[in-house]
Amino acid sequence: MPEYEFPYRNPALPIEQRVDDLLKRMTLEEKVDQLMQITIGADTNPNNLGSGHSFRPTIGSVLSYCGSTRNRNAFQRLAVEETRLGIPIIWGFDVIHGWRTAFPIPLAQACSWNPDIVEAGCRVAARESYAEGVDWTFSPMLDVPHDPRWGRVMEGYGEDPLAAGIFGAAAVRGYQGEDPSQPGTVAACLKHFVGYAASEAGHDYAYTDISSRTLHETYLPPFQAAVEAGAMTLMSSFNDITGTPAVANHYTLTEVLRDRWHFRGFVVSDWDGVVQLAHQGYTTNPAEMCRAALSAGNDMEMNSSAYRNIPTLIESGRLKIEVVDEAVRRVLRIKFAKGLFEHPYHEEVDPGTVSLQPEALELSRAAARASMVLLKNEKNTLPLNPDTLRSIALIGPVATDREASAGAWPAIIDPKTIPTLQEVLPSFFPKSEIHYAPGCDYTSDSTEHFAEAIAAAEKSDLVIVAIGEGAGRTGENRSYTNIALPGKQLELLRKIAAVGRPVVLLVSSGRPILYPELEPLANAILHIWECGHGAAAGCCDILTGAYNPSGRLAITFPRSVGQIPIYYNHHPRARDEKAEWGGRYFDLDDSPMYPFGYGLSYTSYEYSDLEISVEDLTAQVTLRNTGKRAGRETVFWYLSDPEAKLTQPLRRLIAFEQVDLAPGEERRLTLQLDRMHDLAYIDPTGKKVFEPGRFILSVGGEKAEFVVAE
Repeated sequence: MPEYEFPYRNPALPIEQRVDDLLKRMTLEEKVDQLMQITIGADTNPNNLGSGHSFRPTIGSVLSYCGSTRNRNAFQRLAVEETRLGIPIIWGFDVIHGWRTAFPIPLAQACSWNPDIVEAGCRVAARESYAEGVDWTFSPMLDVPHDPRWGRVMEGYGEDPLAAGIFGAAAVRGYQGEDPSQPGTVAACLKHFVGYAASEAGHDYAYTDISSRTLHETYLPPFQAAVEAGAMTLMSSFNDITGTPAVANHYTLTEVLRDRWHFRGFVVSDWDGVVQLAHQGYTTNPAEMCRAALSAGNDMEMNSSAYRNIPTLIESGRLKIEVVDEAVRRVLRIKFAKGLFEHPYHEEVDPGTVSLQPEALELSRAAARASMVLLKNEKNTLPLNPDTLRSIALIGPVATDREASAGAWPAIIDPKTIPTLQEVLPSFFPKSEIHYAPGCDYTSDSTEHFAEAIAAAEKSDLVIVAIGEGAGRTGENRSYTNIALPGKQLELLRKIAAVGRPVVLLVSSGRPILYPELEPLANAILHIWECGHGAAAGCCDILTGAYNPSGRLAITFPRSVGQIPIYYNHHPRARDEKAEWGGRYFDLDDSPMYPFGYGLSYTSYEYSDLEISVEDLTAQVTLRNTGKRAGRETVFWYLSDPEAKLTQPLRRLIAFEQVDLAPGEERRLTLQLDRMHDLAYIDPTGKKVFEPGRFILSVGGEKAEFVVAE
């Protein structure tokens, strides 16, 4: 049995015992450093202004990519071997949808309705980023957005709380693995806690007015699901929650997160989140910022240095040392659990042997085609037959844009490694002559290249028009009042449609966009999102019918910006929405352009014989593939509670599953209902309430009413 100088060095001891021993040996200054996160040099995120900090080997965390594991290890060696206690640094970075292998943006992944895809992609991202020195990623984002004008809508998993929680838990499993202390894993960080997506008018960093009920019904559930999946850290959000900034909100950070959910990891602020209390009108005093955030339960400060006021606050009696010790305890607990004390250095390997591996690229392709959503397919325009098409016109800026496929938050993804549609298309249509013309770019008002695009369309049997938002239009600090496609792209599409050839429209975006003017101009529409390395090949898999599209929207697409916020699980109005005096719009159809859960297939499905057994709360429905192709159907189970003491959404998703069916095959599907999980609602305190009475279960257009007694 080896001997250790101090108990905290002994890996055989329980983590809590090691934390206790280390904590009692630390000076106040050393404790303060553990609660600080700095950058080294310029940060790669353009929203994170500043040129970095001077490195201190006693610092708790660094948010930087140092260019190599060797550089990271050199800094780590100073912390571990040249400080009094040798506490390792935890290295964080934004790894959102891939490290070097780009996967679809999270919103697109949600449209796959396949948690396994999310988990597998995060596992690849963890393996690749760990190989270059990352211990900790600021992902997944579990905000629930109802406003597509907000640029960060691309970073989350759509508008449904249940789905966001399921995908968030999958991401946690992918990043952290079964044992987060093992090489090739990174600690997950759930963000932004909480209610960030409720920002007014889609502004970023904005005030949010959230009722207690909405907080517990909509915004907290995804975080609870991912905490229960084992997430090691959380990030407090920028927003002011109905008067109390999230970074200083004792109710959410302590009463809910720690006291109710028993979360034992640590919370880090967002970038400058503590000092931004001044902008929010909370306090301009850095010492008070520190006291408020730390006392509320925000353990670590990202980038800024308000926490340097801890010694002064303790000396004056305005902050208890027990509060500081508890925050340090949480940080140390995660460092021990992550294995940093036993394995502070990462093996120095050639990133080329870990990143962009064939299996990862194939996984990106599979994720891309599963995430794309077929919105229109007039007269079965798709799939295309490569044997009969003599010529294809490929038009639009997306066809050659690698950065659009990389998407927002690209980490260190090199766009040069991403294949374009122009490069990939010929291999799928070897007998077709491909005529490429850009037609226009994303934002310019110039039409000088229209003639070339029209000429390409005129000499082709079919036209593929690939347009979209372009890189950098979504992500942090990318709010827009107009979510229509920018520039002259709509005008270009009008000109191409007027030629009279069949038009297949491919639209790349990081948010829902406005389709009313685009939709009539195309025979088929495939929304391809921003899908990473596999985007072009995955798209061609769908175009040729090698893959039957199975993507379904995880977020509502509005007809007009004037409809926003628009989402499927809204509460009923005081009058019948279908009645003359139902409160509808008089200048626009109230319905969305494309509703939540919408998506077409190359085959058709039929639901029938929905039955519910009240005795054992079991529901069954028959699903049949009525078409001529094998396909994958996403089955959405919705519950309505039409009479309750607290009014309920018109319907809410309680379960989803995917079913693969051959042509003509049918299957009897079963859903086991649970009173507290499925039939109960959440009250304003966060408590689950089961109220006996009448319920309605719906699936695939089938509905069944049932009554559950006490």
